[in-house]
Amino acid sequence: MKAFRIIGIALGLALALLAVGIGVLYALFDGEKIKGEISRVVLEQTQRRLDIAGRLELSVWPDVGIRLGRLSLSEPGGKEEFLALESARVAVAVMPLLSQQLQVRRIEVDGLRATLVKRKDGTLSIDDLTGSKAGKPKVGAGDTPSAPLQIDIAGIKLANAQFTWRDEKSGNATTLSRLDLGTGRVQADSGRQALSVDALSLAARGRSGSDAFELKLDAPKLALSPDKAGGETLNLSATLAGSGRSVVAKLVLSDVEGNTKALKIGKLALDLDAKSGETAVKAHLESPVAAKLAAQTVALEKLVGSVDLANPQMPMKQLKLPLSGRLHADLAKQSAALDLGTRFDESKIALKLNVAKFAPLAIVFDLDIDRLNADKYLPPKPAEDKSALGGKLDFSALKGHDVKGGIRIGALQVSQLKLAKLNAKLRLADGRLDVAPLTMNLYEGTASGSLSLNATGNQVGLKQHLAGISINPLMKDLADKDLLEGRGNVALDLSSRGDSVAAMKQALAGSASINLRDGAIKGINLAQTLRDLQGKLGAASGKDSTQQAKAGDKTDFSELAASLRIAGGVAHNEDLVMKSPFLRLAGAGDIDIGGGRMNYLAKASVVASSAGQGGKGLDQLKGLTVPVRVTGPFEKLSYTLELGSLAADAAKAKVEEKKEEIKAKIEDKTRDKLKGLFGR
Repeated sequence: MKAFRIIGIALGLALALLAVGIGVLYALFDGEKIKGEISRVVLEQTQRRLDIAGRLELSVWPDVGIRLGRLSLSEPGGKEEFLALESARVAVAVMPLLSQQLQVRRIEVDGLRATLVKRKDGTLSIDDLTGSKAGKPKVGAGDTPSAPLQIDIAGIKLANAQFTWRDEKSGNATTLSRLDLGTGRVQADSGRQALSVDALSLAARGRSGSDAFELKLDAPKLALSPDKAGGETLNLSATLAGSGRSVVAKLVLSDVEGNTKALKIGKLALDLDAKSGETAVKAHLESPVAAKLAAQTVALEKLVGSVDLANPQMPMKQLKLPLSGRLHADLAKQSAALDLGTRFDESKIALKLNVAKFAPLAIVFDLDIDRLNADKYLPPKPAEDKSALGGKLDFSALKGHDVKGGIRIGALQVSQLKLAKLNAKLRLADGRLDVAPLTMNLYEGTASGSLSLNATGNQVGLKQHLAGISINPLMKDLADKDLLEGRGNVALDLSSRGDSVAAMKQALAGSASINLRDGAIKGINLAQTLRDLQGKLGAASGKDSTQQAKAGDKTDFSELAASLRIAGGVAHNEDLVMKSPFLRLAGAGDIDIGGGRMNYLAKASVVASSAGQGGKGLDQLKGLTVPVRVTGPFEKLSYTLELGSLAADAAKAKVEEKKEEIKAKIEDKTRDKLKGLFGR
């Protein structure tokens, strides 16, 4: 009984001492003084104004805690708000305090708001807080290293938080709102490089431009230490919704093992479900993961998966691409390497990509495709909508990247255009894309040259030399025009600028030349037209004759050559030369590419008759030049024979022909008489 009595007295004294200690703690606690001192220190050290609107409240049971009301922290100089919160409470365990140990029981923050700004000069609005400008202080020989940071928190709760990222240079802003974060016990030891988190959960919504997104993270248990790492399955999901598009992504990490030096994840699985208009994409990728946290490297050595693409407008409706490859990333060096391959139908595609820098993006790539018929998988080209010519062209996406690489394609069909042995080298820097050299085989010939796009002023440049080209199938597939036949060479040196297709056409400038053999001009049969004309010379005097281009009609030639100077979207020619066994054609005029019209005067001269080339029966027009004016929109060209005084010219030509005949006869008779006179 005496022992129990002693124990009771001791407990009573302990409780009395505890009560006295609590009373002293309350008596010494001066919330207003603490608020003023904290605000003064923050202002002196950061030049930021700290306002604590409510009272500091102290509680001592079941844990010692401090609660504060609304708080705000300004940007340097006190002009704008950087951070604010509605309320917060930090609680520590009572008993460890008796042993001079600080164990945080719980951290609760409600209504936190923070704005992070990247200025035009590249600095961040928190550089003064993180010490980025001054750099990390060096530890001198006489300095004492700081003690390792140890954290033991029973739980963290962050409710209704909002974070905003604003880039003053690009003008972009992203807001993360309604963020809720909760955890169980969190333990960390910077000395041992150990971290353990229980019951981690995060949910947030946000907006970037016109897109709204939502994030969810669930990790029941995760532990990392130099000795051992492990954890239960981690699930991360994200959704994005914008105008006419949506994306749902799910990431799962399972079977975590290893340690902080070499962390292994048995399986990483990513599922993607996206829609844009009528196009739907579903993708699945998975791979084991090997990571070295200290070196900040990640490797996915056995990356496999597939991509399903569906669109009701596609000829095949649906396309499935199997994927295989590997990925290495070095986060410390901001570099990555990807090897990816796929094979479907008749196509085999291999991509090698190296990222030298994440921001600004710097990429080197190599793409190899054996053969690809893109028309099998792309929606059919819609009927030409002239109103679409005014649609905006914007090359600004070329800015801010550094990309170079090569593309090789054995055989390619796209928009009906058929190419082979395509080889292109690309270089993108300072908002300018250069494709040079650009070579390929096409339509029984070859092409070589370059292509350039420049975001400054939306500029385009094209230089190409086409040799041995069959011009008719090329024009049909490229522009759906059946105007010309023949085979030969075409040279182009073109440039333009503008924010729409129509503006590009109207600003087109440069030069072009064409040299063809053994072909035909489609839409008119000059031989037949001239035969019809010679029987009407008397009646047709002073009257022009006009006819529309006719399908099936053509004028054969053995040679055709012309050069064009282009300015303001108008191509001007003065040196057209066309030859056939019975006809010579010269001409000059304008082709208005921007307006889609033509005004050209060709001059046809009959030089001989040839039944084989349709020239039979043109003797009466021999030596005459017949003007043929081609006018009208490209879709409906008209051919006008400007007859004028052609009948008088024909009669005059006949008189001249008679004179020549008489002269020849006189010369013959004179020659005969002279022979008789001299006996020869």
